[in-house]
This record gives sequence, structure tokens and C-alpha cells, in this order.
Amino acid sequence: MLITTAIIDDEPLAAQLLESYVKKTPFLQLTGTYNSAIEAMRTLRTQPVQLLFLDIQMPELSGIEFATILPSTTRIVFTTAFPQYAIDGYKVNALDYLLKPIAYEDFLKSADRALDFFTLIDKQEHLSKDRFLFIKSEYKLVRIDFDDITYIEGLKDYVRFYLKDGQKLMSLMNMKKLEDYLPMPEFMRVHRSFIVRMPTIPLVERNRLVYGDQYIPISDSYKDDVQRYLDSHTLS
Repeated sequence: MLITTAIIDDEPLAAQLLESYVKKTPFLQLTGTYNSAIEAMRTLRTQPVQLLFLDIQMPELSGIEFATILPSTTRIVFTTAFPQYAIDGYKVNALDYLLKPIAYEDFLKSADRALDFFTLIDKQEHLSKDRFLFIKSEYKLVRIDFDDITYIEGLKDYVRFYLKDGQKLMSLMNMKKLEDYLPMPEFMRVHRSFIVRMPTIPLVERNRLVYGDQYIPISDSYKDDVQRYLDSHTLS
């Protein structure tokens, strides 16, 4: 995967250093370097990049201000010499924060984080479009259509898929990773040990979901999200 990348920094030496880092990172593709947010504004708003290394303290328009007008598809790594800006950076959903002077080791960690993020997004998009996945079960790859899933149970290092035809499939898998891949809000975590395909819920009773003789508890951590979903599908 190649990640389109741009740099905005009003310090020429800092911009050149970041350019050299981007060029020697195989999965980053540099599309432009800009000396100010004003200079970059027209290009990056109409032709957005996936990843932007953005200085915070700049004249006319700061990096924090510029971040608020960028397309939501652009992820930002802020670069600055002032650590007090870190909290402001995370308020605009920055992917990371690099403190100058920036070593390549730290730069690469941020780039790897971006690669993980965009790889996950790419897989999510494919799964949402195709509406099926393959799991490893008993030394075989088994296809599961989303429409066939009722709920999923986490069992330590394994998960068990409960299908609408009564079939149960076990796979060595991480519950959190699976949650990240499945489309929301169709699939929702309702408990530490359960992910539910929400359109399949037959009955809700006393803070639990009822599937025949199977009771799935709704934990306090997920209660508000589940209730919002239920409210949106309830006639009053």
C-alpha cells in the first residue's frame, strides 16, 4: 500500500528533513511540500492527501486551524517544537504528534501507525462492500456471509460464530480486531464477550438480549450505544 503524503512547515530546514524521511520510507508517496497552510489550502482541500505532516505554529493560519478545514479523509501527524500543543492536536483527531527535532526512528513509528490505520480502513471497506469474510476453522478457510451471522462470542483466544441456521464455527482470532473489521452499527459490541448483529435481535429483556434459551448480557460499558440503536428502531 502507498500512502499519499504532504508536508507543511514554514521552517525550510525542518521541511527538508521531513522530505528526506518521507522519500526513504517505501510506503509513503510525497505529493507536495508547502511553506504555509495558506499556500497549501487550495491544493489540499480539492486534491486531499491521505497523510499530512503539519507544523502547528505558523503565521496567518496555524496548523490547528488548518486541520479543522481539511477533508475528513486526511489524517494528520502534527510536528512542533512546543509540547504544550499536544492536547490541542488530539482534539482535532490527529493520528500522532512529533516533537522537534524529529529523529527518523520517531518519524517511522508515526508512519507505521498511519500504515496500520489505512490498512485497516482498506479492509473495512472491502468487507463492507462484499459483506462476507473468511475465517480459519479446523485447518480450513470457511466463508461466512454477514447476513448469516446472529452473534459472536469471545472465548479467550478464540471466537465462536453463531449462524442463523444453528451452525457454530470456532476460529483462533482476536475479539477486538474482529470488532474493528465488522461494519458498525450493524455489528455492535454489547459485552466484553459478545458482538451482536443488531438486526437479528429478537427480544430485549432486563438489560439482556434473548435468543431462544441463550441470554446475552448488555454490560454498562456498551449500554448507551445499544440503547441508542434500540431507540432508533423503536416506535413510541
